[in-house]
Amino acid sequence: MKPSWLKVRPPAGENYNEIKDMLSKLNLATVCQEARCPNIAECWSGGTATFMLMGEVCTRGCKFCAVKTGNPRGVIDVDEPYKVGYAIAQMKLDYVVITSVDRDDLPDEGAGHFAKTIETIKSQRPEMIVEILTPDFKGQKHLIEILVDAHPDVFAHNIETVERLQKQVRDVRAGYQQSMGVLEFIKQKDPSIYTKSSLMLGLGEEDEEIRQTLKDLRKVGCDVVTFGQYLQPTKKHIPVANYVTPEKFKEWQVEAEGMGFLYVASGPLVRSSYKAGEFFIKGIIEKNRKENPAWKSNYQNSVRV
Repeated sequence: MKPSWLKVRPPAGENYNEIKDMLSKLNLATVCQEARCPNIAECWSGGTATFMLMGEVCTRGCKFCAVKTGNPRGVIDVDEPYKVGYAIAQMKLDYVVITSVDRDDLPDEGAGHFAKTIETIKSQRPEMIVEILTPDFKGQKHLIEILVDAHPDVFAHNIETVERLQKQVRDVRAGYQQSMGVLEFIKQKDPSIYTKSSLMLGLGEEDEEIRQTLKDLRKVGCDVVTFGQYLQPTKKHIPVANYVTPEKFKEWQVEAEGMGFLYVASGPLVRSSYKAGEFFIKGIIEKNRKENPAWKSNYQNSVRV
């Protein structure tokens, strides 16, 4: 039985229903729905959503994830970047998170489609803060570079769990060092991009393993980290080993902040993109923009659209 602090109200509200209807008409997917996020009612009622590109079928089969797995056979909606741009305009957002399923079936694994979406959003609304949460692209630097060159404000890639549990939790094509390498390369390529990662707790990890993961993330320059409770989507997925108390999540927040992360979100219901527009990183980016009035023209001169 789940503890009381994990109980949430079912999705409801006028804004929630309007967003759900609009996304359905545009045939757009959100990770909020596909991953069965427990915060969907709160975020959608507040006008925030995390868009999931390139369909609802992932080519990976991670043991923790509720997203469907299979082979999309190269099928992709080339108009999706423009549909996402339209939906964002309707939702009147100033901070948007774009993620995707893994698409190992595509020659560039979807990197170009991802970049096109970022550039479409930025060309229409240069002031929009764009956070991307991406797959690992098998660690291929030339594919990661495509996304870096599209100039997202925040580049997130999740380590998911500690090194010992990687093979039990993630798809065999993923890996601890591979994910660390992705985050490290982003910073090497463009130090101005804020990097972010996330850890699920409750999978049987030890405190020292979590601590070492945080140290490794700082070594590769990761700026933001989030902690959340793993919740088993179905009986077919890896079971919950333990439920972490809100007090313990607070302890991890304090410890991570002491390691030098710019922002730490830690709590049972926190997810990687939970209430992204309210996170501290938004304030940092807006402050940097005010101190650098040329940012808008610099961006517009560099995009490819």
